[in-house]
Amino acid sequence: MTRYAGLLRGVNVGGVTMKMADLAEVVRGLGFRDVRTVLASGNVLFDAEATADAVTTELETALRERFGYEAWVHVLPVDRLRRIIDAFPYERSADRHAYVVFVLKDEVRDELLAVELDPAIEQAQPGDGVVYWSVPKGSTLDSAMGKAQSAGRHKPWLTTRNLNTLEKIVA
Repeated sequence: MTRYAGLLRGVNVGGVTMKMADLAEVVRGLGFRDVRTVLASGNVLFDAEATADAVTTELETALRERFGYEAWVHVLPVDRLRRIIDAFPYERSADRHAYVVFVLKDEVRDELLAVELDPAIEQAQPGDGVVYWSVPKGSTLDSAMGKAQSAGRHKPWLTTRNLNTLEKIVA
C-alpha cells in the first residue's frame, strides 16, 4: 500500500469548479483508502495498491466522467513529495513566492528551463521531475516563467504548487 498525493491541474481556477467533498467521493469510489483533501485547489491524499501510473489513469478517467472537464492529475508517492519539498534550493522570504512546477515530460521541463529569466526578478532550476521557481509576489503571471507555463500546449504536462501548499499536503 502506498500513500499518494494527487495534484489536480486547473481546479477552482479558470472556470473548472469542484467541491473537495465531491473530489473525495470520486477517489473513494475508485476503492482508494484513507482519502483526505487539502485546501480547495485540487489536492487529495489517499492510499492505493496500484502504481502511480495506474492510479493516474483511473483518477483522470473518473474525474472526466464525473465533472465533464479535461482532467489532468499528477500522482506522486508522499515520500517523494517530501524529498521534492526538502530539496527546494532558494531562500524563502515574505516578499517572494516559492513554487514547485511538476512536469511530466522532460521536453517540457527543458523548454521551461530554457526560458530567459532576469535573475534579479526570478530564478528557476531543475529538480526530480520538477522545476523549482522563485518569483516576487504580485508578478507570478506577468513573469517570463509564468507566461511560459500558461502555454496551452503544456496543460497536460504540468501543474504548479506553492511550497506552503505542498507542506500542508504532507503535514
